[in-house]
Amino acid sequence: MAHVPGDRMTSSAIEAVVFDVGRVLFQWDLRHLYAPLIGDSAELDWFLANVVTESWHFQHDEGRAVADMLAERQAQFPDHAHLIEAWATRFNESIPGPVPGSFALVEDLDRRGVPLYAITNFGAEFWAGFRPHHPIFDRFRDIVVSGVEKIAKPDPRIYEIAQGRFGHAPAAMLFVDDNPANIAAVRAAGWQGHLFTDAANLAEDLRGRGLIG
Repeated sequence: MAHVPGDRMTSSAIEAVVFDVGRVLFQWDLRHLYAPLIGDSAELDWFLANVVTESWHFQHDEGRAVADMLAERQAQFPDHAHLIEAWATRFNESIPGPVPGSFALVEDLDRRGVPLYAITNFGAEFWAGFRPHHPIFDRFRDIVVSGVEKIAKPDPRIYEIAQGRFGHAPAAMLFVDDNPANIAAVRAAGWQGHLFTDAANLAEDLRGRGLIG
């Protein structure tokens, strides 16, 4: 993908860097969970497009309870009830590991004393089962989780919540996210933004801002 730079605003120095989690710090794809469970590729594609879809999963990111979603979806697709159950019980298998290079940037920023925060669209129940396994988050001073707040990006209110908790002026924070809609929303709120494509492009932007060497 072509390099998409951050704002590189010279009028306001960056005091803090705020990360998204999924597809910025950690890989995430429901296919990682379901490919071992559904051997036929056409059936797998159909299942991910119609049953356990990202848009359906997003309801949990917005605050809906897993139990309610599970019961409703299993009633809609009773022949796939056992596979839908896997979404609830094995969700961490959809997150195979870190995005290459991202942890090194977090560690570099932390060593240099740059305050780190995160805003993530992540269901509260799934976050509770994921966060304790990953000490990288110990480097973050605060993390706003959509499922806890029951407000998901790109709703402007989640950035208002984050600003109040993080304690920095909007223009002094750089938000890193892979979703163009989230970057557009945060820039509209007065923050600086970097549309994430890979760690190399982010490193170039951070270096240009004098945040890393």
